[in-house]
Amino acid sequence: MKITKDLYRGSLTLLTDFYQLTMAYAYWKSGKAEEEAVFNLFFRKNPFQGGYTLAAGLDYIIDFCSNFKFEQDDLKYLKEMRNADGSATFEPAFIDYLQSMEFSCDMEAVEEGTVVFPHLPLLRIKGPLVQCQLLETPLLNIINFQTLIATKAARIVYAAKGDAVLEFGLRRAQGIDGALAASRAAYIGGCASTSNVMAGKLFGIPVSGTHAHSWIMSFDTELEAFKAYAEAFPDKCVFLVDTYDTINGVRNAIEVGKLLRESGKEMIGVRIDSGDLAYYSNIAREMLDAAGFPDVKIVASNDLDEQIITSLKMQEASINVWGVGTKLVTAYDQPALGAVYKLAAIKNDKGEWEPKVKVSQQSIKINIPGIQNAIRFSKNGKAIADMIYLEGEDLTSAQYIIIDPVDPTKRKKINTIGLDEEFLLKPIFINGQKVYESPDIHQIKKNSERNLALFDKAHKRFVNPHIYPVGLEEKLYELRTQLVFKMKNYDGA
Repeated sequence: MKITKDLYRGSLTLLTDFYQLTMAYAYWKSGKAEEEAVFNLFFRKNPFQGGYTLAAGLDYIIDFCSNFKFEQDDLKYLKEMRNADGSATFEPAFIDYLQSMEFSCDMEAVEEGTVVFPHLPLLRIKGPLVQCQLLETPLLNIINFQTLIATKAARIVYAAKGDAVLEFGLRRAQGIDGALAASRAAYIGGCASTSNVMAGKLFGIPVSGTHAHSWIMSFDTELEAFKAYAEAFPDKCVFLVDTYDTINGVRNAIEVGKLLRESGKEMIGVRIDSGDLAYYSNIAREMLDAAGFPDVKIVASNDLDEQIITSLKMQEASINVWGVGTKLVTAYDQPALGAVYKLAAIKNDKGEWEPKVKVSQQSIKINIPGIQNAIRFSKNGKAIADMIYLEGEDLTSAQYIIIDPVDPTKRKKINTIGLDEEFLLKPIFINGQKVYESPDIHQIKKNSERNLALFDKAHKRFVNPHIYPVGLEEKLYELRTQLVFKMKNYDGA
């Protein structure tokens, strides 16, 4: 995938907040630009009041970093920037510095399709301070949106209980890139296909679609429209039956279905896009079964989400396929994930790593210092806890105590004997060179399915989901506590 070049055909390096550039300039002026630093990208709350989050967006990040370079028109734009007094915002020597800059960072990240939780590092980047800083905004932009949509899709697919979910959101998405990224993330989250043809081309996602009400309305009668569509697509007929009257629409679909059968073809389905979906789907099922079409699918659309699908399932609606658009691709009930990117350590003049902490009056906003990784413990194919720890620590203990990052009274003892372990951060770049072999979109989707299967249904329910334990290893918790006391000038006495 080369989304930045194939779609935009130009540098995206200026896709950043202006304060990243002002900080980069100030780092350079103060001689700190090449100091080594470590930043972590993480979020603080699961979206949609849910019990888990599904990571997505890494392939975009790989592409962005692989093409990270200030091009001539970028430098020209920066060179022409002026302060209020008319002076140049950036010195020519800084522009020259940016021109010679090449991405040289190390990056570790969780793979796409990994189930993740608050405070876990989704991505860790180590390298020159100025590069790490300039990457903050684009990395957050990519991870925040795609992770949000993948999570929404996973919830909708879970509500559908094995039925196919089709993503239909292109026309309601937030712009071109919002539509493409949403289609990709929705497929990672479990959707079977997309209506977005460009997403199909760029990412290899299966595409699907039938016809709109305008097709029916362009003919004198609905029956005539169905016959014409069957003639054009005899092997994939799904008829939209609610243009005028849903019950009569099903009746007309059955008539054309019989004509198809006479020619050796079969009607695939009917789609209902309005009205009482439970009532009309059940009527349609009765009519189709009575006419000898028990295998014809009933497709429902019309502003669906996981809550509505759950309700329709409880009503025993006869729906086999769900077309979901607006509320999926816009993450309608929560438009942002809220992931953040925080400095965790800086290498000092002695070549030693100094952990850094941001202190806040809100305990949830106190970041986790140091160079971190995370390990997932599981038993008999079920995840039981995640532990955030400092890299370099001995991990041969038979027992750990993990401490909740927000509430230290919440602790869990983990006996590691007989447990499986997975390190969540995987090497992506070393010294700016990609070392990770990106799986294709279908492998990523399978990774999502495997990951979601690790977790109990109690974590997946929509109302008051069970909280999965994620905690700091004791040494890391003690380090953070000591740094907070130090920053607050509190000696504990």
